[in-house]
Amino acid sequence: MHEDTRRGFGFAAAAFLIWGTLPFYFKALAHVPTVEVIAHRVVWAVPVALGVLIWLGRTADLRAALASPRMLAMGFVTAALISVNWGTYVWLIQSGQAMEAALGYYINPIFSVALGAGLLGDRLSLRQWGAVGLAVAAVVVLTVEAGSLPIGALLLVFSWGGYAFFKRALPIGPNQGFALEALILLPFALGYLLWATWSGALFAAQAGASDWMLLVGCGVITAVPLMLYAHGAKGLQLSTIAIAGYTIPTLIFLISLFFFNEPFEGARQVAFPMIWVAMVLYIWEVLRKRRNMDAQVALPPKT
Repeated sequence: MHEDTRRGFGFAAAAFLIWGTLPFYFKALAHVPTVEVIAHRVVWAVPVALGVLIWLGRTADLRAALASPRMLAMGFVTAALISVNWGTYVWLIQSGQAMEAALGYYINPIFSVALGAGLLGDRLSLRQWGAVGLAVAAVVVLTVEAGSLPIGALLLVFSWGGYAFFKRALPIGPNQGFALEALILLPFALGYLLWATWSGALFAAQAGASDWMLLVGCGVITAVPLMLYAHGAKGLQLSTIAIAGYTIPTLIFLISLFFFNEPFEGARQVAFPMIWVAMVLYIWEVLRKRRNMDAQVALPPKT
């Protein structure tokens, strides 16, 4: 088990800071159709992802993946899931529902625990069951008040949870995997942009310089944090990453409350504290497992 390093923490902190402050970026694109934002996100991410692979000399794995029907099929699954995640997130921010996006990303790690129990046969501790139960109860509270499920938050949860689950089975590095997913999504993104151009619905056709900078920048803000995170993960323990990852929904929540002035009342004042308690239970269990592993490593060898 490797130790946490300053280099790893620096990379991960930069990635989490970018992800956590993305609401500002996509709010600046609120006047652009969500589908078009996602299309630009894919189109401009491709040259960034390929440029990094060329710079690192890691294109061989990508070529092998493109030549493998099995790898392509797995890539199609993860690409579809991440596109749903991106689209839902951008739509929530653009439509003034950043707090619901924060809710989804608070629940994500807890959903992953439940997914591991349901699909991989992982045994959950009492604290983990408590976290899952509180997350479900929070969704119920929000549903009862609103009269409908928090669809946006749940789409984020299921799309990212499914993406993380299937991504584990994609046997290539994270940079190569991201490039593969972007290339798979590229024909669909270009197809939409061509259709929008032909039908006269393309916003970019009359966009100004500032809008074009933001649209092209979508590729950078998509690819760069993923690659920063990949490098950070190499220098951090999994438990550190799991705990630090909660900075993302916390930043989104604070931005939605103090900068976007979204309402925090009624059921939200009940549901969010429930989620925060679930988060504490989750972190408590992560730290407990880490202490146990450290204790086992420190034990003298048997003779």
